[in-house]
Amino acid sequence: MNERLIAHYRIDANPGEARRRAAALAVEQSIEMPPDAVGDAFVRTEVMGRVESVEPDPTDPELSIARIALATDTVGDEPGQLMNMLFGNCSLQPDVMLIDAELPASLVGALPGPGYGIAGLRKAVGAGRRALSCTALKPQGLGPDALAALAYTFARSGIDVIKDDHGIADQPYAPFDARVPAVQRAVARANREGGGHTVYAPTISGGPARIARQLDLVHAEGVGAVLACPMLIGIPVFAELVRARANVPVIAHPAFAGAVRIAAPLLLGRLFRLFGADATIFPNHGGRFSYDRATCDAIARYAREPLEDHPPALPVPAGGMSVDRVDELLDQYGLDTMLLIGGNLLEAGDAMPERAAAFAQRVADALGQSS
Repeated sequence: MNERLIAHYRIDANPGEARRRAAALAVEQSIEMPPDAVGDAFVRTEVMGRVESVEPDPTDPELSIARIALATDTVGDEPGQLMNMLFGNCSLQPDVMLIDAELPASLVGALPGPGYGIAGLRKAVGAGRRALSCTALKPQGLGPDALAALAYTFARSGIDVIKDDHGIADQPYAPFDARVPAVQRAVARANREGGGHTVYAPTISGGPARIARQLDLVHAEGVGAVLACPMLIGIPVFAELVRARANVPVIAHPAFAGAVRIAAPLLLGRLFRLFGADATIFPNHGGRFSYDRATCDAIARYAREPLEDHPPALPVPAGGMSVDRVDELLDQYGLDTMLLIGGNLLEAGDAMPERAAAFAQRVADALGQSS
């Protein structure tokens, strides 16, 4: 008998109606045809989805949680097909949300997972067991020289990772082929002068051919990490091209992830990690976005929990964070975390270098927080 993965769906229906909906979901996510029309015994018993349970949602009695078993062989080892089997057609049904998934060990082991993980990211920036600091080059619209100058200042301040803002891609005012060498040279110069180990992570974007060319330039310039948006470039491209060919740590950005009804801990924490993210950025509570603390805690937990032989990924709380919140964030997430602060550094104006240095030092000096 085939192994089964168990998909958990929240259905906008009371338990009585939800049982009917769950049965329909099991068919839709597997054979996608009337069961009575299936004559093949193997398809009926081994391939067709089955409802494992339907229970009231403990947070809202008007909603229900359905657990549906799907044949693992329908996935193979392809990340895009996993997403299809978990939530392909049913993502088109507005009363359904994918909230979790139980994946068998064989499937987890077949997915790429992080190439570096938390330990690899620490090694890349020359850090021991401590939290890491990160900032972003912004705003979009600056040219390569201006971005390089900004990166130099950040690197001299001691920030561990400097990433492109995810909106900076391959625009005419800062084309990838001009921007990446300029920024990387600036970061390397700052490292030489200050004895630091700051790593630059440019945004990788576009289709497979463009991304392959960008990765060639990353390798040629000695860039130390890359940033990619899995939901914009596509899960298979992220897993099979970026993860496989980057040869440096990969940071996943959540842009467009909110456009699908998949619970953030599952998507940003576990699935992005399984698809190859060494670090996963997510909007932290109390910032520009509406995630609550419990959701953020769950994302971090999914990113770091034991997952077969895959190393843990680094959770990166972000989205309107400030230097004043560093201690709070470290108390919440512990040392196996990278804090991302961007705009709050830049709004310091002429005092930005001092604020950036204070941020980097505060993170580097933090010891003993729970994780």
